[in-house]
Amino acid sequence: MAVSACVALMACACGPEKSKENADAKPSQPSASTRAEEPLATPSASTGTEKPSPTPTSVLPAPRTKERAIQRYEQYLHALGHEDINTVCEVAGPGAKKAQDMGFGPCTSTYVVVFQMISPAQKKALQTATVDPQHVAVITPEKIEIPLEAVRASASFSESDLGSYTLEYLKNDYYITDGK
Repeated sequence: MAVSACVALMACACGPEKSKENADAKPSQPSASTRAEEPLATPSASTGTEKPSPTPTSVLPAPRTKERAIQRYEQYLHALGHEDINTVCEVAGPGAKKAQDMGFGPCTSTYVVVFQMISPAQKKALQTATVDPQHVAVITPEKIEIPLEAVRASASFSESDLGSYTLEYLKNDYYITDGK
């Protein structure tokens, strides 16, 4: 399928900067970067009840760990499956901006095309896809490579469907910077 090529190019078309059309779409909604990545309450080990976290996780920089890079990529995969353009464009970040600079449109319009190229079965599979950490390569704490082989989903994906991605730690979190 041509989805991988399009996804790889689209991953290069979004950035953490919001386009005008994205900013005008839902100004009352928090961006993906301001939403907490993890619950604001955590279970207490001794009682099993929840205790509030001292500060929202969106205020603090995300950890520079393989686990966090995987979490961000899974966030992207799930958003792709749900056609959540805001989250896709948030996580695809700087890589998507590169494609836009090469002549592709802004993330919010180019990913609409990508969504149409993904089959319903693949979208459903992406909604719950996970990443096998054993297949993830840590190049440096700031640069993580996630190959297609790491993606665990109920549908099959080939390199031309989904591809492999590089995530880099920029602006206090991991962003997709390159797709192959």
